[in-house]
Amino acid sequence: MSDVATRLEVLKTYKLYVGGKFPRSESGRVYEVTDSKGQWLANAPLGTRKDARDAVVAARKAVKGWAGTTAYNRGQVLYRVAEMLQGRREQFAAEVALSEGIGPKKAAALVDAAIDRWVWYAGWTDKVAQIAGGANPVAGPYFNLSTPEPTGVVGIVAPQAGYGHSLLGLVSVIAPAIATGNTVVVAAAADAPLPALSLGEVLATSDVPGGVVNIISGRTADIAPTLASHQDVNALDLAGAIAEDGPGAAPALEAAAADTLKRVIRPELDPFARDWTDAPGTDRLLSFLETKTVWHPMGI
Repeated sequence: MSDVATRLEVLKTYKLYVGGKFPRSESGRVYEVTDSKGQWLANAPLGTRKDARDAVVAARKAVKGWAGTTAYNRGQVLYRVAEMLQGRREQFAAEVALSEGIGPKKAAALVDAAIDRWVWYAGWTDKVAQIAGGANPVAGPYFNLSTPEPTGVVGIVAPQAGYGHSLLGLVSVIAPAIATGNTVVVAAAADAPLPALSLGEVLATSDVPGGVVNIISGRTADIAPTLASHQDVNALDLAGAIAEDGPGAAPALEAAAADTLKRVIRPELDPFARDWTDAPGTDRLLSFLETKTVWHPMGI
């Protein structure tokens, strides 16, 4: 008889990330996540409409505090996320490799790009006002100033699995929204939710206040319509929505959003064709900002 006991592997329990906490799904159910070859990877919580509504409540509660934080401090918080993600680089590289069926070197490069993306947006937090606002020429003895303000709660349909989508694509839609003071509720990619759920752990151990980012895994067709029709969601980023008809598809989500006059970023015609390694630009930074114009008499 061998003196060496066989050690059982400690399997990771993935949970939702809502309000800075890690609740189990309201349904109490999970679904199997598999790799590119159909092999089991983990059980992910099967989020429900109720989970999505709870996440919107958490996001709304966090808006005032996060939007009121100075742009400089928001930049420090985003940079801290990059630091924490860097410390878990190997874990994320393994999850991306398994989720997307790519080699370890490519996966590591994508994780590095995601870290750099956090740093890039961190640098924009105190600069975006310079390109989104300014002093306006007017006739009369007045100063007329335009300043950008966050839209509020943004619902995000995360990019679906594909080269660079599960982590880099996810970061590329979350970071610009929160950099400008918004809070977000994210419907994680149904077929590759593990990097998104692990990102929640990074956010929780960074300085991101609870409720600023909320991540729900499950069926997009269940979660996304709730975000699109919810009256307390101010905008939608449909990066991962498909163009064809059906629940959770872009046309149905846009129609639902129209009832509450949401601002919407439409998806690519082919969501899988988007190369998230490209330079991000400022489009998403500016998409979820409102402009406030202030008139002030001169000499007073």
